[in-house]
Amino acid sequence: MLEIKDLNVSYGGIKAVKDISFCVPRGEVVTLIGANGAGKSSTLRSIVGLVKPESGSIQFEGTELSGLSTDQIVSKGITLVPEGRRVFPDMTVLENLKIGAYMRKDSLEEDLKWVHDLFPRLKERSWQLAGTLSGGEQQMLAIGRALMSKPDLIMMDEPSLGLAPLIVQSVFDIIREINQQGVTILLVEQNANMALKAANLGYVMETGRITLTGTGAELLENEEVKAAYLGKAKNNTKK
Repeated sequence: MLEIKDLNVSYGGIKAVKDISFCVPRGEVVTLIGANGAGKSSTLRSIVGLVKPESGSIQFEGTELSGLSTDQIVSKGITLVPEGRRVFPDMTVLENLKIGAYMRKDSLEEDLKWVHDLFPRLKERSWQLAGTLSGGEQQMLAIGRALMSKPDLIMMDEPSLGLAPLIVQSVFDIIREINQQGVTILLVEQNANMALKAANLGYVMETGRITLTGTGAELLENEEVKAAYLGKAKNNTKK
């Protein structure tokens, strides 16, 4: 569905993403894991057109996305749930959801019902200002808003950041549910354990490069991943 080839992203003279290539197969959950500054968010931002790549190819369903505006990319079926949620605090929950569908001309009723079924709390708080919601509720709203564009591929940037463990579990349950309903997911996440358990396929990024690839299960058992991201020491401690 999504194929990235030889992607490079720079900010000024600093290279954030260095010649990476990876793919996101249709219908799967794919995760990028890595430390802060590894280039994960820059990769997502370049895919959705918020950052212009220095070089490389971004193809979605065989169409080159480089050079297209964010609006054009969203219209092709890709949406991003940004890090930090970024809801519109002075607008109601319902208004925030409708903003997610700003490019649509068809009826929103069916998809609004879908979002409310996924997040009953959002229906209960339809007329509440988004800025008064808890962090977990704002994350639900950010995901729901993205779903209102009827995406084929939804990208999520650190959806568990700053949330209590119980809410994190709920968010990942929703990620699985969304995927089971036919939406492909590209997930950037520092909670490597949860991300790899949810993912069919995973990529490890370090300082702008992809250093490891495997299924979620394979990476969970990888000694380097265990030591770096899962808080587990390698079996071999010899230097």
